[in-house]
This record gives sequence, structure tokens and C-alpha cells, in this order.
Amino acid sequence: EPFFRADRRAQRRARPMTPPNHSTGEAMEPGLQRRSFLKAGMGTMAALAALAGIAAPLRSLTSGVSMDAFLQQHYKRLTPDLLDQILRRIENEIARDYGAKVAVRDIQPMDGVQFGYALNLTRCNGNRKCVEACVQENNQTRDPQMQYIRVLEMPSGSLDVEKSDLYYDHDLVPAKDKYYLPVQCQQCQNPPCTKVCPVEATWTEPDGITVIDYNWCIGCRYCMAACPYEARRFNWQKAEIPPEEINPNMGYLSNRIRPAGVVEKCTYCLHRTREGKYPACMEVCPTGARVFGNMLDPESEINYILKNKRVYVLKEDAGTVPRFFYYFDV
Repeated sequence: EPFFRADRRAQRRARPMTPPNHSTGEAMEPGLQRRSFLKAGMGTMAALAALAGIAAPLRSLTSGVSMDAFLQQHYKRLTPDLLDQILRRIENEIARDYGAKVAVRDIQPMDGVQFGYALNLTRCNGNRKCVEACVQENNQTRDPQMQYIRVLEMPSGSLDVEKSDLYYDHDLVPAKDKYYLPVQCQQCQNPPCTKVCPVEATWTEPDGITVIDYNWCIGCRYCMAACPYEARRFNWQKAEIPPEEINPNMGYLSNRIRPAGVVEKCTYCLHRTREGKYPACMEVCPTGARVFGNMLDPESEINYILKNKRVYVLKEDAGTVPRFFYYFDV
């Protein structure tokens, strides 16, 4: 049974032919289309890439990315038929490159849903099972391993992340006089990362999840600089994943294997959560420290915590208004 109550939106929603400008509410200007960079000539594009440090799109042409993938339209401009062709192309590319049979889908948001996450810091013991599950679920590269979740070891009584230790290594956890603060994408209501993207490759979906069109991202990393939580990761090279470890259940905007030279991040496992399942990090947590659900459902556990616990958010002064909350039992 789904863990929240909501009506399923039609699987194929109508997509506007012109995606909105998410910072102004206006239609995207033709000058912001990635294809316009190409029309300006490869020489001009190379100069812009060198100036802004965004050479990844050019490198992708020599790293196995097909011209069709490089030139495809923004996700929001894709017709259902064209999107279906792209999903099949990605499946074929993964089969060719990794020897794995996968299914890539476009899972839509549900009406009446605003996802929220709460983490009980009293219960979290720093075992990092959430990190391992996230890597496996989201097909993150293994060599070197990419991780969306950072677990910080904190001194008891302190909320100063500058005093934390990300690289703690203990035979047993929790350590004496320490507590643990997992940090991942906060799915902000006022996300600075989406505002700085020069090609609008990242935006917030109706259910509150900030996503990335990985085929539209140019790898400039402005979003990484803008994020106060260090929640985004740059993919420097082709993902290294053994075929037997690939999760075949993939979403276009979530855990499909990403091309090299783009930024990626946590999406609350939208390929799971939009179908009524829990995120992988919550499902595997052995201490029950994680709570996830629909903040618009008055009967949900996340709603109960927000109403009855003393919760706080990271870097409140940044004005990002996270949908990720922390609390203690006391």
C-alpha cells in the first residue's frame, strides 16, 4: 500500500512546447536553448566553454555520447512519442555499454503531494547504511565512488558543522560524546541552484523535488557553487558500475546512469517515491531515524513531526526554505 494518500496523475501529461523560465515565470527565450550554442559554431562554443569552465559538453562528443543525445531537446519540450524514443535509446545504450538490461521510465508527480523528509538525530548512530543504499539505488559510479549523502560526526552539544568530521573511521558507532548529522539535497522551496543555471537544466517539480535534465546540463557547475549544502556532485567521467550491481529500475529524471560531464544529485528516489514507496536511504535505516511522506496529508507521519516536534533546518539564514528537517527526541 502507498504510504501516503494521493491521486495518480495521468502518466503522460501534456508538456508545453515552450518551457517556463523558472526564475521569472516567463517563457524560455530562444537564446537560452542549448542548441543555439551549436548554431553559433563550434569555435564560439569552445571559447565560451573555456571562459566559463564548461568544456564538458564538448568532451562528451568524444567520450561515447551520441549526437542524438547531445542535440536532444529540453525535457519539457519533448512530445510523448519523442520521449519514448529517448527512453528506448538510453536503454539500448546502457545494454551496449554495460551489458545490463534495464527499464527507463518517465514517472510523473502525483496531485496533492508535497514530499518532506525528517531526520531524528537522537536515533541516527552514524552507521552510513543510508549512504550505501543510496549509491546502489541511484546507480552512482563506484570508482571513485560518488555519494549523495554525507554523514557528519558532530561534537555533542554543537550545531557548528565546521567542527564536524566527514571522514570518521570507528570500529563501533556511535562514538562517545558524538552525534551524527546526515546531509543531502534539502529539496528547497527557494532553491538557489535553479536560479543560476544558464540553460535551465534544473528546476523544481510540483511535488517539491528539484530535478536535473542530465542531457541538457552543460556541466558549468554554477549550481554546485550556489548550493549552501554541498549537495550536488559533478560527474567527471563515465560511470564505473559492474553490470551485476546496476539497478535496472530507472527514472529519466532520477537514477538512470548519467553521462560524463554533468552535475547530479539526490532526487528523493522519485522513481520509487512517486509510486508510493520509501526512499532507499529510509528503507534501509536500521535505527528508524528517517521519516518521509506527504506534507499535505494531515494524517502522515511527517506532518505529525512538523506539528509536534521541535524541528530545525540547516542554514536557515540562507533563506532556501528546505523540505528536509532535523529534530531530537528531547
